[in-house]
Amino acid sequence: MFPRQQIASLALSLFVGVLSVCADEAPARPNIVFILIDDMGCKDAGCYGATNFATPHVDRLASQGMRFTSAYAAPVCSPTRASLMTGKHPARVHITNFIPQIGRQLPTGKLIPPNFDHALSLHEKTLAESLHAGGYQNAMIGKWHLGEEQGPEYRPQNRGFDHVVLSQHHGIFNYFYPFVDQEKWPYAGPLPGKAGDYLPDRLTDEAIEFVRENRENPFFLYLSHWSVHGPYFAPEKLVAKYRERGLEERPAIYAAMMETVDNSVGRLMATLDELKLTDKTLFIFMSDNGGERITSMAPLRGSKGSLYEGGVRVPLVVRYPGVVPQGSTCDVPVISHDLFPTLLDVAGVTYDADQLDGVSIAGLLTGKQTSLDREALYWHFPHYWGSTRPCGAIRKDDWKLVEHFETGRCELYDLKSDPGEQHDLADDMPQQTSELRDSLAQWRKRVNAQMPTRP
Repeated sequence: MFPRQQIASLALSLFVGVLSVCADEAPARPNIVFILIDDMGCKDAGCYGATNFATPHVDRLASQGMRFTSAYAAPVCSPTRASLMTGKHPARVHITNFIPQIGRQLPTGKLIPPNFDHALSLHEKTLAESLHAGGYQNAMIGKWHLGEEQGPEYRPQNRGFDHVVLSQHHGIFNYFYPFVDQEKWPYAGPLPGKAGDYLPDRLTDEAIEFVRENRENPFFLYLSHWSVHGPYFAPEKLVAKYRERGLEERPAIYAAMMETVDNSVGRLMATLDELKLTDKTLFIFMSDNGGERITSMAPLRGSKGSLYEGGVRVPLVVRYPGVVPQGSTCDVPVISHDLFPTLLDVAGVTYDADQLDGVSIAGLLTGKQTSLDREALYWHFPHYWGSTRPCGAIRKDDWKLVEHFETGRCELYDLKSDPGEQHDLADDMPQQTSELRDSLAQWRKRVNAQMPTRP
């Protein structure tokens, strides 16, 4: 087995090799547009099987690029965002739950959850800081949720982003103008607007303006939508459209919200076309965790906050004309912290792969690789969330084990034959269960994962 640094170099060589073949089409330092949706379920786009939602732009993006069928994130938002910015597992950076507003108490139960970090450590070098050192202009527009309430040094303005719009905490915002309570959140804005303006549209306006102003130089746009997170509000005209299709009120609102984020994708795609930047831009579309119960992840089990597939499997679409094969799919399991080394490979920025948990998927994007040199994927959620109790999980090949920390009970599933995790094989396959449980425990020690304790 090769050292991680050599694997990273191989992935970069493969990517650069494809770029050299397509030198007329692909720049050495492409622009990067990364759209992150909040709480979008893995089945909520037409290209992933949705029938109640209109997502023609996401579907077109997939038809022009690569759609991942086994992409994963953390079960809630802040851990995923921390992994994207650092290339490290949320357990390693000790951000294993969403970061609450100051003063808010999180649930407890039979176990006492660990006191996880409520801000991304200043010792961590962010993706934006690395790209900035490589000559990129960076914008963070929308939801940060990595400790901005803890002080100015934790805000994206001081973590490598040159242009920041509306960094605020959930619970202190509105989907319609005015978007933020300036008394409670004075440093978030204000985001200009007028009565009736809808937040996803205004964030997209700001993103398009940034692209126009930086079209001459490589840029990294991180458009992190609050949608489709609750509370659920959307323009009445769109909601009425889905009511007429027979949807009940809340599903109709959710469908309308999905259409607005799809329109955001379409507007940015149109802007890149207009500015002749499409062939010079790597475009990523992803969700930060599984969907809420308002939507359906069927046949997958679970939803946001769960370590079952419905809580951690997410949509991921990547387009890069001339490099990523059009209309392709990738079934290799990948996870959010893989995007940190991948984007640095694409940008030609060096990094120490041995310091990361993520593995570059640049070779998968070109089609030159069909697998990743990785032992397993891991999740660590030592917290209470709805019906979820503190737990951990490991996926190795098609085997998935979920360990419950309150009881020590383990569940074992064969995702190939049972993607809905309906048939627990732990009692039937004790050796496989024991091996995966031991691997999960060893991994927790390696990353110094925080564990819940008993009162």
